[in-house]
Amino acid sequence: MHDDAPLDPFAGDPEDPAASLGDPREEAAPLSVAEREDVLADLADLEVFRALLEPLGVRGLTVDCADCGKLHYIDWDLLHGNLRHLLDQGLPRVHEPALSPDPVDYVSWEYARGYVDGVIDSEEGRDEN
Repeated sequence: MHDDAPLDPFAGDPEDPAASLGDPREEAAPLSVAEREDVLADLADLEVFRALLEPLGVRGLTVDCADCGKLHYIDWDLLHGNLRHLLDQGLPRVHEPALSPDPVDYVSWEYARGYVDGVIDSEEGRDEN
């Protein structure tokens, strides 16, 4: 299993300030079959979104964060890594909002899905003619 998360600067340090909090992986229940299927579907959608939108200059997606209540601007690679981490570890990664993202470079998940649906409908219309 490959984890592309940043290295923990306190790994192995007996004075780790977060050591008293415990390991969140020990408290997390594994993803249910339905949750795993949802994450796998999100990964598949993400590949299609990126293939169609990145050539148009879209750098990633926006995600409404339920934890902090902020809109996050997440690049394609980071979003893919976050979903893989959730699939592999059963927990979302700790995150921070991006530093000064340009909102013009990002679209919402719903916009991306609608765009893909429009491309598919357009292709189906061409096939019928």
